[in-house]
Amino acid sequence: MFPKLLRQRVSGILELSSEQMRVLQTHYELLLRWNRVLNLTTIDSLEEAIERHYCESLFLAAHLSPKPLQLADVGSGAGFPGIPVAVVRPDCPVTLIESHKRKAVFLREATRRLPNIRVLSQRGEDIEEHFDCAMSRAVSYEDLGPILKKIARTADLLTGGEAPPPDWCFTWNTVPLPWGQHRYLRVGVSRGTC
Repeated sequence: MFPKLLRQRVSGILELSSEQMRVLQTHYELLLRWNRVLNLTTIDSLEEAIERHYCESLFLAAHLSPKPLQLADVGSGAGFPGIPVAVVRPDCPVTLIESHKRKAVFLREATRRLPNIRVLSQRGEDIEEHFDCAMSRAVSYEDLGPILKKIARTADLLTGGEAPPPDWCFTWNTVPLPWGQHRYLRVGVSRGTC
């Protein structure tokens, strides 16, 4: 059921190989098992999980620059958008940043066979590295703001209807997501200091 629904929902946006589909399905099955104990996500229906977690992440992946990028997923939680992005973009090293230790343990288990992913179990504010692009989904603007300016010049955010604050000094291109209402991919480029 998972492969069929996911293929239908991303048709025309992204083509997934059988291997990519297998890896994403394995992640979903692991997420279901661990979610009983860790509360990684409140989304519990297959259809909603595919749409909100996997389709949105894959939509972001389809909108990335075609050149290899150093990517950071800030507040990765259950691995979104970072894991699906890493699956379809093996040329891009992806760092999953997650401050909750138990969620970081899940991320390490879920990514053991994905060589282009590493997990940093620390707060985003404490990251000293710089990335080509920071990605995030379901992290509050209040928590995200100070981190984005510090670690990346560009940002790809999966958000609801509220736009990022203007004091972040990013110029945003807003792309409506094809699933649901008031869901957007916001692609931002830093204006430097302002």
